[in-house]
Amino acid sequence: MKNLAYKIISKLHKKRLTIAFAESCTGGMLASTITSVSGSSKVFNLGFITYSNKAKINVLKVSKKVIIKYGAVSKECCISMVKNLSKISNANISVSITGIAGPNGGTKLKPVGLVYIGVKKGKKINVYEFFFKNKNRSFIQKETVRKSLNLILNSK
Repeated sequence: MKNLAYKIISKLHKKRLTIAFAESCTGGMLASTITSVSGSSKVFNLGFITYSNKAKINVLKVSKKVIIKYGAVSKECCISMVKNLSKISNANISVSITGIAGPNGGTKLKPVGLVYIGVKKGKKINVYEFFFKNKNRSFIQKETVRKSLNLILNSK
């Protein structure tokens, strides 16, 4: 993953772009992966770990209504997270992650392994839904980071 992080930093630096993250189920692993590479300070703006609903509401200004109606692990929450992160950070690219890393906390409608990744570049927002069948917490977190890095690298 360090290779992906290096490619992202190089690409963003060349294009003079900055990036920010709002992470939930990955607990800062995405920010850690990026900042483990020398030179990341040239492109990495800020990162939030908004693990609780309270943090999503108070820090990222996700509407309490969104969380009550759709849940913290939802496309709607992910969109709100990435939109508000973009406003707070002023970064060129914003990434939000919310999901259920398990091994507990899943339901039939929202099973362990369900993850949403939001990417906002300019005015364009894309939200990607992933379902990891491997229920290992560490696997889900690492794969979510890997997917995020690939989405960032390939964002147009």
